[in-house]
Amino acid sequence: MADIHTLSVLCEDVDGVLSRISGMFTRRGFSIISLASGRTEVPGINRITIVVEAEDHVIEQITKQLNKLIPVIKVSRHDPDSLVQRGLLLVKVSADNSNRTQVVEAAKLFRAHVVDVGPESLVIESTGTPTKLQALLDVLEPFGIRELVESSVTALSRGPKSMYPSKL
Repeated sequence: MADIHTLSVLCEDVDGVLSRISGMFTRRGFSIISLASGRTEVPGINRITIVVEAEDHVIEQITKQLNKLIPVIKVSRHDPDSLVQRGLLLVKVSADNSNRTQVVEAAKLFRAHVVDVGPESLVIESTGTPTKLQALLDVLEPFGIRELVESSVTALSRGPKSMYPSKL
């Protein structure tokens, strides 16, 4: 059975690098659950976090194929037990004078923040693991979710070890 795997890819910040990486997945029929890209503290280096559902031998193939791409510097497969991962959720919930307090209290249980208040709705912002964000949605569902958007997952391994080669 396939498991969820999180990969981090260090790559040069060059035109088309994200397209080349996502194209590699498409050409080989690998399905991406989540993909996030951003700059790092090292100028000219980006970090791409990719979440994939696949069997172990497929993840080995993905890692090998990613390492063959020229702008890729390093690929790391994260151990789920030593992983800090977060996503961002913005959700618009139906809320009027009769239930607004209940919706706000539900959000507070998840350390979420109300970022916009309207006469008939609230916009709530939350960060956390995919499991936490889904649990928040489950609690808010009875109030009526009008709209939502969720970002891709970003992740780092716990502890002092860095992904960067020592000569960067």
